[in-house]
Amino acid sequence: MTQPGPREVEHEITVSAPAAAVYRLIAEVENWPRIFPPTLHVEHVERGERTERIRIWATANGEAKNWTSRRTLDPEALRIDFRQEVSTPPVASMGGVWIIESLTPDTARVRLLHDYRAIDDDPEGLRWIDEAVDRNSRSELAALKVNVEQAHADEELTFSFEDTVLVDGAAEDAYDFINEADRWSERLPHVATVRLDEDTAGLQTLEMDTRAKDGSTHTTKSYRVCLPHHRIAYKQVTLPALMTLHTGRWTFAPGERGTEVSSQHTVVLNTANIARVLGPDATVADARDYVRTALSTNSRATLGHAKEYAENKHRAVAGAVGVEG
Repeated sequence: MTQPGPREVEHEITVSAPAAAVYRLIAEVENWPRIFPPTLHVEHVERGERTERIRIWATANGEAKNWTSRRTLDPEALRIDFRQEVSTPPVASMGGVWIIESLTPDTARVRLLHDYRAIDDDPEGLRWIDEAVDRNSRSELAALKVNVEQAHADEELTFSFEDTVLVDGAAEDAYDFINEADRWSERLPHVATVRLDEDTAGLQTLEMDTRAKDGSTHTTKSYRVCLPHHRIAYKQVTLPALMTLHTGRWTFAPGERGTEVSSQHTVVLNTANIARVLGPDATVADARDYVRTALSTNSRATLGHAKEYAENKHRAVAGAVGVEG
C-alpha cells in the first residue's frame, strides 16, 4: 500500500513595505513574540552565517507547544527554509519556507508554505494539524502585515523597561520563588488567587487575580517558558485596555556581588482606549507613565519578596554549617 505524501499548504499576504524590510523582520527571531500572536518565546540553540537552530515555544489551537527547528537564510533570494527537528505530537514532521517577493519598491508579497504529516498518518491528527497551521499562518501573516506597516508610524507606542534587585543569595532560590507562582497568593500581598497549570515541564499557564491600590482586582492570563535557573519568559494573553501587547522575562544572573534578578517588560500601547481609561485630555506619554508605573509597582514588589526569600534561605544554610552570613 502506497504511503500518502505530506500535506502541502500555502498562505500569502501583501504588505505595504519593501521586501527587504519584511525579510529582516522574519529573519530576526528574537522579536517574534512581539510580532506573531502564537509565539511565546524563541531562543537560538546554534547560529551560523546562513544556518541556525532555534527553539520555539508557541500556542497551537489553544495548547502551548515547543519544538526545535533548523533554518537556512538566503537574504539575496529573500527566502527562509525551515524544518522541525523533533516535532510535537500529533505532528510527525513539519517544514516549509518563507518567500518574500517584491511587487513594487514599497510593496511585497509574503508566501508561507508548509508541508507536514501526522503520526501514523492519523486522519484526526491531520485535521488537528490542518486547523493549527491554518489558524497560526493566518494569524502570523496578519500580524506581520500590521507590525511591518506600523513599524515606522509611531515608535513611541512600543517601549521596554526593566527593574533589578541585587540578592545576597543563590540564583536557584530566587528562580524557585518566581517559578513557584502557584504559591504567590500566600507569598505576595497583591496576588489574590492563582491558577497554575504545567502539563509539560517548564511550560506553564498562569492565571492570576491581582489587587490594585484602590482595592479592585483584575484577572490576567499568561503563558510562561521556564528555563532553570536563568530565565522565565512570558507572554500575557489577556490584556488590560491600555495594552495591545505585553511580553516579559525574569532573569537570574549570578555575579561577584550576588545574584542580579531582573524583571523586563515590553509593551505596545492601545491608543484607542487612552481617552476612555485616562480621560479626554490624556496623551500617549500619560499612558506610557501609567502603564509603566502599574507594571513596575507589581514587579518591584515581587522582586522584593523574591530577594527576601532567597536571602533567608542563604542565611539558613549558612547558619546550619556554622558560617556567618
